[in-house]
Amino acid sequence: MNFENILIEESNGLATITINRPKKLNALNRATIEELNQAFKDLERNEEIKVIVITGSGEKAFVAGADISEFAHFSVDEGGRLAAKGQEMLFDFVENLSTPVIAAVNGFALGGGLELAMSCHFRIASDNAKMGLPETSLGVIPGYGGTQRLPQLVGKGKAMELIMTAGMVSADEAKDCGLVNYVTTQEELLPLAEKLAGKIMRNSSVAIGAAIKAVNDNFKDGVDGFQTEIREFGNCFGTEDFKEGTTAFLEKRKANFPGR
Repeated sequence: MNFENILIEESNGLATITINRPKKLNALNRATIEELNQAFKDLERNEEIKVIVITGSGEKAFVAGADISEFAHFSVDEGGRLAAKGQEMLFDFVENLSTPVIAAVNGFALGGGLELAMSCHFRIASDNAKMGLPETSLGVIPGYGGTQRLPQLVGKGKAMELIMTAGMVSADEAKDCGLVNYVTTQEELLPLAEKLAGKIMRNSSVAIGAAIKAVNDNFKDGVDGFQTEIREFGNCFGTEDFKEGTTAFLEKRKANFPGR
């Protein structure tokens, strides 16, 4: 499928999605959100793809925010629908993919950009990256999951500070507070993502998908993550990957997981 706002490259089990709106600093508009939804759906269905990396084009921005011009004149109802549809189509959707998604934050990740990065399973950043949720400076709050995911990652107090001050943190500050896992140079950002993806791809994709579900359920209201873990742990015993993994261990060889 041809996209106007994103680029996709696939190689050796790794898919890289690049948000490609450099003149808008890769800001998220409705068309881009729809394209990302379709791209993630396609890649999730592709059994050859084991890891997805998402980044932004250029050296200035991962995603500098949402495209404010699209909703500046929205009503109350329109604003609510915007947040609900966006969360369903992209942010919650990415978080719950069984294929691991790494955000390679290569510059500004503000507002919807940081919310997109936080919906990924983990994040790495270039040393020029700046991250924040500036929505309160516009008279609104984060609407794509920012008020929920940021406290989960950095703690309530730090999240409250960042949201209320509309401030930004540097890449190193983001690493110190647990928002990103690694900081590296711009040149080494995608190679690091590829290195991490390679480590992930050595393991069972079936087990990784089950682990994602179990970890996510720990943060869902009314869901007992421990019970999810028990159920998914048991389900693993019925997979070909479990048979291959345990057999390879006992035979003292490297496992060749079929992904089933």
